[in-house]
Amino acid sequence: MKTSAKFYIAGLSALMVSTALAQAETITINSFGGAYEEAHRECIITPFEKKTGASVQVVTAYSADAFAQLRAQKEAPQFDVIHFSGGQEIVAAQEGLLSPIDASKLSNAGDVYDFAKANLAKGEGPAYSIAAIGLVYNSQTADPKPTSWKDLLSEAYSDHIVLTDISNGYGMLGFLMLNQVSGGDLDNIQPGLDAIKTLLDNGAIVVSTSPEIQQEFAQNDAWIAAYASDYAYTLRKAGLPVAFVQGQEGTPASFITTNLVAGRPNQDLALQFIDMSISPEAQACFAEKLRYSPTNSKVELSDEVAADVAYGEEGVKGLIRFDPVKIEANRAAWVDAWNRTIAR
Repeated sequence: MKTSAKFYIAGLSALMVSTALAQAETITINSFGGAYEEAHRECIITPFEKKTGASVQVVTAYSADAFAQLRAQKEAPQFDVIHFSGGQEIVAAQEGLLSPIDASKLSNAGDVYDFAKANLAKGEGPAYSIAAIGLVYNSQTADPKPTSWKDLLSEAYSDHIVLTDISNGYGMLGFLMLNQVSGGDLDNIQPGLDAIKTLLDNGAIVVSTSPEIQQEFAQNDAWIAAYASDYAYTLRKAGLPVAFVQGQEGTPASFITTNLVAGRPNQDLALQFIDMSISPEAQACFAEKLRYSPTNSKVELSDEVAADVAYGEEGVKGLIRFDPVKIEANRAAWVDAWNRTIAR
């Protein structure tokens, strides 16, 4: 073999090794944009890069879009870790798009509440944050202060109630909880629809987006809305006298999960990222920044932050996760029934 050929082969081999190492030291994830992505970087991404020396490439993609991309890229996925907030990990795991997780490879798994890691072996990643749905209320004007989901039906609040359209994910969970306390379940939403009709007859209004809720509280004398703890914090930061309470009958929850994508070469690094996501430090940071509820039992929060989230053994006992797969299967029919109910 000629010397030049030897150098060529040696150089090519070195390049291949270098490229492989570069790939192994980079993971690609999705995040949800805006304030969430800013917190994601501060609480997890940047600390992970500093700790491991790896790089994290972030693709802004909400749950439904990220899931669609994962499905479309089944043979050659771009994501190493994928995040969902709508239960997409259940279907993705069933379709073999996610890898099972060995809990022994996650140093923080032992401290995570059981409900947040129940199906790791099936491929459903752990929940690292929870959006808790309860009653967002004006702490100065709501009298008496609400404590129950049934309080929404109280005449004391009548025309001061804001309802959120069920095309909004938080709105859907709030409606399903109202349906449950009214005697319905996921096989029968008519009690909830009847309750909505009564509320509208008493003067409640329906909005579709978070900014509309803020407008109602700021300008139109809204007292109570069934919505998420993180948005109560957003309203308070905007200068509004708003507080959050979990209804005594239970707290609908949107699980934000971190999942290991199947068919990727650097799963060990991806698992380190997932492990950091469920660490007490990362979760305390998310609670502080956005008021998401932690799933790690070792998280320590100030009284101020703890008041806004489902916190500790007692706080998480009331969390309710309505079956995301059943919601998705019935969504179109439920939205149609909802639209007919609210048509005035």
